[in-house]
Amino acid sequence: MPAKYRMCCLTKNKTNPAYVGAQIGAARLAKSLGCEVVAYVPEKPDDIDEQRGHIEAAIASRPDAILVSPVHTTALNDSLQKVVDAKIVLVFFVTSAEGIKANAFITSDNYTLAKNIARYLIDHLGGAGDIAILEGLPQSPTSAPRTKAFLDAAAEHPGINVVARAIGNYQRAEGKAEMARILAQHSRLDGVVSANDIMALGALEVAQEAGRDLTMVGMNAMPDAIKAIKAGRLLATVSYDALSLVAMAVQAAVRILDGMAVPSVVELPAEVIDATNCDAWDRPYDQRPLPLWGDLMAGV
Repeated sequence: MPAKYRMCCLTKNKTNPAYVGAQIGAARLAKSLGCEVVAYVPEKPDDIDEQRGHIEAAIASRPDAILVSPVHTTALNDSLQKVVDAKIVLVFFVTSAEGIKANAFITSDNYTLAKNIARYLIDHLGGAGDIAILEGLPQSPTSAPRTKAFLDAAAEHPGINVVARAIGNYQRAEGKAEMARILAQHSRLDGVVSANDIMALGALEVAQEAGRDLTMVGMNAMPDAIKAIKAGRLLATVSYDALSLVAMAVQAAVRILDGMAVPSVVELPAEVIDATNCDAWDRPYDQRPLPLWGDLMAGV
């Protein structure tokens, strides 16, 4: 039996497990709906030119829908506009592109969830201490609101000092390298807030190698981060889960193709995950439950 709809799913890289999870989620959800999904992933992480080529190739394949997490807010606009002009359903997930009128954008409130996880760390520290911030990829639209939220949360507490900031580009190796530099410069450091889990895990690794005990939080609810929470190595993360976001993006695309209404922006709730509630998340991406439109979008 031919697939009901054929989709292309474009993610940002192979090095961040969150995007590996996104492709797994897209394939699982599409299969459950009788659809086919073709994956496009840059070999070079977050490469603008490579993703531009993927968008052009996806258009040429004439799918019913293209799901994409753009690696830049504006640099891909010419290619993304071609998707719109070709009347192919376009759904952004995780990140979007400014000035492009997609059919839908599936995301979460980056500022709010980042402020929540920073406040969680600060509360754990008793409202006082020296902390460092590991920031994401500057070109990503998720990075600036997260950094602002971390700084705003710190500013709420006079006893909290942000002694270091570093850009880890949402990559483990870079998070590890930046953490090594920070530790070399600061003999005292009480906590670290990381803009994603993979940087946090790299930072934890180098801290352990240096014999430094740090309280750290991340974001994404990656399986390895959940295991680190259970082991007492990571304090907490946030359920900004690319698998859930893309699963909702697939469902949004199907609803649009079926002639049903879909909001232009869908913000999924995100919760802080710590030792008290991490068991529900302790599953690999291919075994995690997928969010269903009717459960999260009742009446929409």
